[in-house]
Amino acid sequence: MGKKTVHVSDFSGRVLQPGDEIVRVVVLEHPDLVAGPVQLEATPEEIESIDDATLDVAVVEIYDNHAGGEPRRVVLTASEFDELATDVPMAQLLRTAERVKPAKPPRKSAVEKIDYATLEHAGKPHRGKATEEECQLVREQLDEINKRLAAEGMRQIDPTDPEHAARYGFTLPE
Repeated sequence: MGKKTVHVSDFSGRVLQPGDEIVRVVVLEHPDLVAGPVQLEATPEEIESIDDATLDVAVVEIYDNHAGGEPRRVVLTASEFDELATDVPMAQLLRTAERVKPAKPPRKSAVEKIDYATLEHAGKPHRGKATEEECQLVREQLDEINKRLAAEGMRQIDPTDPEHAARYGFTLPE
């Protein structure tokens, strides 16, 4: 038995033929979009009018200290936004305005920190010293930990390796 994949245009519902060109359209914002961006498939002909319908818009975020909470994102036509500048033209105002630095991604919190003193993570290569709890767990559960490390494609712990012996407290044979 075989399987056949059929592509259908999300816009028209038309079955697309194997030779048809498919265009991916990612919807970033829409009033009916509730769970983040989505992608749709169509033919170039079905979406060619998108460029004709393009609007010159301004997308702004409003940070109101009195309202508190998250900033409000507003989309308005560029001409409506330009009319807000009454002292100097908006183009000049935008050229001389203070630049906003992009937001830095949040740093990993202590909550996300890996606990190497657990059977799930003990023995994994990591920077810093191995805690006594991790060392004891590695010494007591070496076979099980090495099986997990091998399954995860990581180096295994060799108690006769001087570096591993020093890190985890194994006694080297004389």
